[in-house]
Amino acid sequence: MAMGPIHSGGQRRRRTPMAEINVTPMVDVMLVLLIIFMVTAPLLVAGVPVDLPDSKAGALDQEQKPVQVSLDASGAIFIDEAPTSEAELATRLQQIAAASREEGGPRIFLRADRGLDYGRVMGVMGEINNAGLRKVALVSVAGPEG
Repeated sequence: MAMGPIHSGGQRRRRTPMAEINVTPMVDVMLVLLIIFMVTAPLLVAGVPVDLPDSKAGALDQEQKPVQVSLDASGAIFIDEAPTSEAELATRLQQIAAASREEGGPRIFLRADRGLDYGRVMGVMGEINNAGLRKVALVSVAGPEG
C-alpha cells in the first residue's frame, strides 16, 4: 500500500494511506496484451462470414461427390451401386471423365473385396487410368482385423 507524504510541522505524524491507485503498471500490461492480440488475431481467422447478395448464376460445384467403383467377392463391378459389365466399364469411365470439368476427372474411390485376385483389381485400376481419371483412392477399413 502506498503511503502519503510526511508532514513536517514540528509534530510527528504517521504516514497516511493514499486513496489513489497507481494504474500505470496495469496500462503497461494491457498495452502488451493488446499488441499480442493484434498480432495473433489475423492468424486465427479462417474466414469472414458475409451475407452475399442473390444471383441468378448457378452455384459452383465445390465439393463434388466422389465416384465409387466397387468389386464384390465374386468380381462383379459396380459404379455407384449400378452393376457394370467389363465390356462397358471403359465406356462408362470415359463418360464420367468427359462429364467432369476438373483436370484429372472427379475423385474415384476404388473399393475391392479382400479375397479378390490382385491382378483383377489392377485391371480395373488400369481401366480407370486409361479413361483419364487420375484422382484414385483405394478404400480400406480402418482398425485391426477381428
